Amino acid sequence: MRVGMETSQHRVEWSELVARVRFAEEAGFDGAWLFDHFKPLYGEGPGPCLEGWTLLAGLAAATERIRLATLVTGITYRHPSLLAAEAITVDHISAGRLELALGAAWFEEEHRQLGFDFPPVGERVDRLEDAIEVIRLLMTTDDVSFEGRHVRLDGATYRPRPVQRPHPPIWIGASGERRMLPLVGRVADAWHCFASPSELDRKWAIVASAAQSAGRDPASILRATNLSLSEPWDEVRRVAEAHRQSGVGYLVCSWPSEGQGRMEEFVERVLPELVTA
Repeated sequence: MRVGMETSQHRVEWSELVARVRFAEEAGFDGAWLFDHFKPLYGEGPGPCLEGWTLLAGLAAATERIRLATLVTGITYRHPSLLAAEAITVDHISAGRLELALGAAWFEEEHRQLGFDFPPVGERVDRLEDAIEVIRLLMTTDDVSFEGRHVRLDGATYRPRPVQRPHPPIWIGASGERRMLPLVGRVADAWHCFASPSELDRKWAIVASAAQSAGRDPASILRATNLSLSEPWDEVRRVAEAHRQSGVGYLVCSWPSEGQGRMEEFVERVLPELVTA
C-alpha cells in the first residue's frame, strides 16, 4: 500500500507548507498532495491560498524523495499546452517525482469570481478528454497536430521530454458514472475517488468494464482514495484494511484538523502497518 499526505494550501503560509511536506518526506510518505484552487475552501474571510503548480516547483526544489502532485488539477484553469509545459518543468525540477492528477473541475463560485469560464459538465468532460490527449502528445511527439472538440494544435513541439517516460503517471479524479468513470478505464494510469469501500467497489466495476472494452488490463490502473485520520485509530485501521481488501493501492491522508501531533501519532502507530501490508 502506498500512502500519501494531503496538505491543501488554504490558509497556510509557504513556511508551514514546506515544513509539512518535509515532515512527510522524513516520515516515509510516498507522496505530498496539494489542491488546485485560488481561494480557501473553508473558514471565514480572506486568507492565504498559494497557487498549486508554482508551489509544486518550489516543493520539488525543497525535497529529495517524496512524490508531488495536486489532488486534482482542474482542467478549466489552464490551456492544456500550458499545463503540459508546467508539468514537464516540475518533472525535471523534481528529477521525475511528479504525479499528474487531473479532473473536470467543480468549484463554480471560484470560476465566477476570478473570471474563469465554467462550461456545463458535459463540456468540461470533453475538455478533459482533449487535454489528456494533448498533454500525452506534447510529452511524447514532435510536430503535433490535433483537432479536438475544444482544443487545437498545429505542428506543435515542446521540449524537453519529461524525465518519466513516456510521461508522468496520469491520474483522474472521478466519480461520475456516465462519462468520467469510463474515461478513467480508457486512459488513466490511476483513479482517485472519495467514497466508502463498498461504493468504490461498485464504481470500480464501471472503470474495469471500460478498461476491458478498450483492450486494457484493469489491474494496470492504480486505485486511490482518502483516509481520515480524525477517527479512533482502530477505526482508521479498519477502514484502511477494507480499502486494501477491495483493491485500493493508494491512500491519501489529509492533514488532520487536530494538527501535527495527530499526524505524528499516525506516523508512529499506523503508517508502518499500512506501508508493509
